[in-house]
Amino acid sequence: MFGSKAVNFEALVKAYSAELYRYAYWLTRDRFVAEDLVQETFSRAWSSWETLREEASAKSWLYTILRHEHARLFERKRLDVVEDVDLDTLVDTRLRAIPSDLELREALHALPAAYREPLLLQVLGGFTCEEIAKIINTTPGAVMTRLSRARLTLRRSISGARGKSQRHEMS
Repeated sequence: MFGSKAVNFEALVKAYSAELYRYAYWLTRDRFVAEDLVQETFSRAWSSWETLREEASAKSWLYTILRHEHARLFERKRLDVVEDVDLDTLVDTRLRAIPSDLELREALHALPAAYREPLLLQVLGGFTCEEIAKIINTTPGAVMTRLSRARLTLRRSISGARGKSQRHEMS
């Protein structure tokens, strides 16, 4: 295929492990889970190495494997369900502990996953719209729309947060 399987795979691991880890960390927000995801991604990639047809597509192939492994975490996970709670009254308080100087991080985490994922793939992974579309199994047009909406939502969120903090400082 491309030469020695072990040599080529080792080069692939060296080239993409840090990048995959950053993406996995953004998905999970947990260092140990992210490390496990990357490890499992490379394990599955090694098992399926012969199915990779072009070395140039290795990066998006690895990201796709990682996304599937992340999804598997939720297939196995059992959630505790409290049936007498009104879902409209639940509030996510995790982001309140983040310092105000990290408003971009807050805004990113507040984005819906459908917007956040393509944006992170583009910014952290450096993928094109076509590559992102293949990774998340949608059309390039849908990716462009999601990226546009993600940026617009971020702009509004950050300018809204700045406006609130400036009003707070004045009072």
